[in-house]
Amino acid sequence: MKKAQILLTNDDGIQSPGLWAAAEALSALGYVTVAAPREQSSGMGRSLPGTSDGIIQPETLVVHGQEWTVYAVGGSPAQAVLHAILEIMPEPPDLVVSGINYGENIGTGVTVSGTVGAAMEGAALGYRALAVSLETDQKYHLSYSRDVEFSAAAQFTARFAQMLLEKQFPEEVQLLKVEVPSDATLETPWEISRLTRQRYYEPLKPERTSWDVSASVGYREAARLEDEAEDTDAYVMRKKRRVSVTPLSLDLTARVDLSALEKFMRE
Repeated sequence: MKKAQILLTNDDGIQSPGLWAAAEALSALGYVTVAAPREQSSGMGRSLPGTSDGIIQPETLVVHGQEWTVYAVGGSPAQAVLHAILEIMPEPPDLVVSGINYGENIGTGVTVSGTVGAAMEGAALGYRALAVSLETDQKYHLSYSRDVEFSAAAQFTARFAQMLLEKQFPEEVQLLKVEVPSDATLETPWEISRLTRQRYYEPLKPERTSWDVSASVGYREAARLEDEAEDTDAYVMRKKRRVSVTPLSLDLTARVDLSALEKFMRE
């Protein structure tokens, strides 16, 4: 039986322990090609920056005693997916996996997430796709901290990857977004959810005395679970402490009666 071809990427960069936890778990399902941004690329969404150099650097890494040839790509997560499919992989992937991310990607923030953006790029090319994130304290979001435990999230990554490889999902489901609670175990239940309409993170004004001083817009968690519907990704992961699985589509058309809307607009 032919082994599945799995493309694995992320937005935290090629050195991320979350990436390697996913690689090890996915290797039981097929041949895993690891191609990820050379540098930390969180928050890049599905962008394809024209300033990326596109340089591909093969590297050899040893993970738990196993030697891997991996590819560090000079570009965004979505560009890493494109370079991998167009230049690196010997044949098209059966599945594109992005993660495991340091920090959850909830609600409207999916359009900002490089983790989800990479999976979206794979889905846009017609491949089955999966994006996996692990709930962490904000201080770990841009880190490669070994204090974060990825073992349960890695097993859920493999579980949903296997589903995508073996099952014929509805055409409208172009990718799965998975959020794993920080305290998850292998026995933690999972539940289908929808995106919350809340803004999970709110922007913070830069702290500086002059516009001439370099500064970035910060963020902090702003979820209000008391106002949250029980079937959303925020509530399922944060309140129920279950693994949230959200089916996503690239079709961003508002779910309204288009004829009725046109009539309303023309009145």
